[in-house]
Amino acid sequence: MADTESVDTHDTSNEAGEDPLQDLTDEQLFQLVEDTIRANEVLATETHMFEKYLERVEPKDMGGVTPGTGATPSQSSQDLVRRVDRKRSKSRSSNIDKSLRLSAEQKCDIAQREIEELREEIDKLKEESENVLDLYKAIMEEADLRLAETKKESYEFDRDIMKGSDKSNQGKVVAEKIVRYFEDRLRSRDTLIEKLRLKNSTLKVQKKKLHLQLKQLRIENQQYLEKIDERNQDLLRLKQMTGSTTQVLNSYKKKLSTLTMESERLKSEITSRNDLLTRIDSETTVVEEERAKAERRNKKLRQQLADYRVPEVMEYVSEKADLYELQKKVKSWERKVDIAEMALRTHRKTWQQLKTSHQKANQYFMMEAH
Repeated sequence: MADTESVDTHDTSNEAGEDPLQDLTDEQLFQLVEDTIRANEVLATETHMFEKYLERVEPKDMGGVTPGTGATPSQSSQDLVRRVDRKRSKSRSSNIDKSLRLSAEQKCDIAQREIEELREEIDKLKEESENVLDLYKAIMEEADLRLAETKKESYEFDRDIMKGSDKSNQGKVVAEKIVRYFEDRLRSRDTLIEKLRLKNSTLKVQKKKLHLQLKQLRIENQQYLEKIDERNQDLLRLKQMTGSTTQVLNSYKKKLSTLTMESERLKSEITSRNDLLTRIDSETTVVEEERAKAERRNKKLRQQLADYRVPEVMEYVSEKADLYELQKKVKSWERKVDIAEMALRTHRKTWQQLKTSHQKANQYFMMEAH
């Protein structure tokens, strides 16, 4: 089919005003012609098979006439092929061309049915030829028996009548002897006919029994064929179910792989967040200790400030200078405490977010597992 598609492509390009054949060498043109011939042979074979298929599958109860047309199956198939050819000649578009072609599955189905039909015809012809051969063999055996019997009777007649008469009566044939001879032959023939009649009746009874057995065997064979067809249908349905199940399994495997990668990423992120939380806890502990020290020192300084008494001028100046320094240090420590509290609030917020994301991840894994 690839060759036919390539030929159709060249035809389309020629209709579009392009001539790709000018760029081809003689060897390429020869190869193109060979491929086109092979493709045409394949198409002719497929068309012939399709015509035979149409002739066989069209309704036979209409007397070989397609309903509403008055044409025979072969004419209708030819009309169908001509209609297809006319459609192809009217339009060379790829969509219409694809719609007119049979799919690979349809071609396989038609080929399989043609093979089965050919096998049935071959079996039928083989059976008919065997019947004809058996008939000819029976005729030949009967002719041989009749010939042997005729020779035997001629010999016995010549021995008993002709030669005996020559010796006793000088060549004259005795009429009584001849009559007696033929009467004996007729009686033996009647006896043989009676035996053959009885044997024939016995064979007819056996033949009737064999026909009944053959009919029963055909019925059983038909039942077995129907069972085989049912088993084949079940097998085909199971194969389809297996295919769909395999597709679903592959999709679930792909989803599982994606979820596994996501789980690994979340585990690594949780590990990094836990490390971050550990560092934040240690830093928070250090900041809490420093804040406690600063509060104790600040309390001590405030107590000293409360217990302050008015000193001398120089002492006041010195103490005032120390006070300024202490106030600067207090403000510095207060700023540090504020910064530490802000950092603590930030770390606590981050810790709450991590706990929330961890709980959501656990819920997501539990839902996927169910």
